Amino acid sequence: MDDIVRQALAKWPNVPHCTGWLLLDRRGNWRMRDDEAQARGAPGEPIRHAALLAFINRNYEADAGGQWFFQNGPQRVYVELGYTPWVVRLGLNDGDGAKATLTLTDQAGNAFEPAAAYLDDEGGVLFTDTSTPPRIAVLHDHDLDLFSEHAELAANGDAGRFHWRDGMTLPLQPVARAEVAEQFGFVASPAQAAAPKNAAS
Repeated sequence: MDDIVRQALAKWPNVPHCTGWLLLDRRGNWRMRDDEAQARGAPGEPIRHAALLAFINRNYEADAGGQWFFQNGPQRVYVELGYTPWVVRLGLNDGDGAKATLTLTDQAGNAFEPAAAYLDDEGGVLFTDTSTPPRIAVLHDHDLDLFSEHAELAANGDAGRFHWRDGMTLPLQPVARAEVAEQFGFVASPAQAAAPKNAAS
């Protein structure tokens, strides 16, 4: 978290939280959602400003309840998730002429070292990493072809192996997309979680 954000939190500790206005989509794009976009259930407009994107990425965290947020100065802006809190790109690093190795990079541009791999029931590929607690990330759909070049799938398509690098192979474990948030401990929609429930009649 940026020092300027910590200072703002200390100065204004009781600024109300914000929900519904910021979305991380399935391809790792940050999107701003105005009232109209929220009313229509639309993803909103992509944020293109490089400095703002860097600021969001540096101040992106989760609370104790698994809700991800961007700390915007003194205000906590909770993030709607298109799928998982992290989105990764799979690439090849030539290594200055050495044998090419696979790389995973999250939406903030940081290296993501996989510890486990999963296949969901809609054809998505997910990874957890080696951090504590582990982060869960979905693979960008543009990288599925490269993934398939380094994977072996079982005949039923819901298991197999992913050949990472340096002799490291990860079993591909099946997971239901509808159960991913609960299984990996995150809240996909803080706005819905915060919405008041209808009173019982």
